[in-house]
Amino acid sequence: MNESSDFLRACRGLPVRRTPVWLMRQAGRYLPEYRQVRSRYGFLEVCKTPELAVEVTLQPVDLLGVDAAILFSDILVPVEAMGLPLAFTPAPVLAQPVRTAAAVAALQVTDPEETTPFVLEAIRLLRRALNGRVPLIGFGGAPFTLACYMIEGQGSRQFLTVKRMMYQEPDLFRQLLDKVTEASIRYLKAQAAAGAEAIQIFDTWGGILSPADYQRFVLPFSRRLFDALADTGVPLIHFVKGAGTMLDLVRQAGGTVIGLDWMIGLDRARDLLGPEVAVQGNLDPTVLLGSRDGIAREVQRILTENAGRPGHIFNLGHGILPEVPVENARFLVDCVHRWSENRVD
Repeated sequence: MNESSDFLRACRGLPVRRTPVWLMRQAGRYLPEYRQVRSRYGFLEVCKTPELAVEVTLQPVDLLGVDAAILFSDILVPVEAMGLPLAFTPAPVLAQPVRTAAAVAALQVTDPEETTPFVLEAIRLLRRALNGRVPLIGFGGAPFTLACYMIEGQGSRQFLTVKRMMYQEPDLFRQLLDKVTEASIRYLKAQAAAGAEAIQIFDTWGGILSPADYQRFVLPFSRRLFDALADTGVPLIHFVKGAGTMLDLVRQAGGTVIGLDWMIGLDRARDLLGPEVAVQGNLDPTVLLGSRDGIAREVQRILTENAGRPGHIFNLGHGILPEVPVENARFLVDCVHRWSENRVD
């Protein structure tokens, strides 16, 4: 482990000089530099061209001073590698949704070095470009969230097709998650082998389920994923959006660090999870649309709720919004650093 990295030390629950901070979707549309790249290249083209992925991954490191870089890619890249055509229009669309036993059987579990080599090459290039400045986070989607996109074919408000399969054909649903889990294990192990120093698992849609359904349909597959990734030796961040009512189950599913959205207080979450579990979060992203005074107030509130406990990584409760002024994002990072260095409990 890089002993000088506040981010990696916080992941392990070790003392830090100041609270580390990075932002989900920190390389994205709110940055003019990113929009300039996207004016010339399509989204998937950037994901699949290692040199472009490196360029946009580094932008927020250089512009904001965050404490970690996160690979620029998309959670659906390995789904495309399983045999489903993927397009962004601009939201992701899978033109051949998986809704039958034949469609599940046709899915391929492949070698990431063969089907997604561009992701692994981007990681290798990034490690050289970063040269130890900050750690590099790799990432992927949790099996349930990937299955949601695969079944619906796109995002959804109610995920009726997903839930219909869950309730009407639970064995088929589990067969799909079994295959997606195996593909995710291979994909994320390859990222760690290529040089990712931490891995974040995004379960964006895990919170659409009741705790009972999460325990029945999601937890076994997420736990299998985290158990399989444990031997990589890198910290594993588990983010389930909307999981404030079932953090005990999320913890059972696994993760070195539990990511939190803004719908639960950090102090309450830490009490529920216990002192041995690190946490990441949990500023409401819309706060960054407001004034600097408001941003500073919310930063101080969250750090006060943490009360100096080790194992806290400051982040948003979900991705940064395209409308956020860059200067507000930069102020947030500076504010977290300054206030955590000088905080008096």
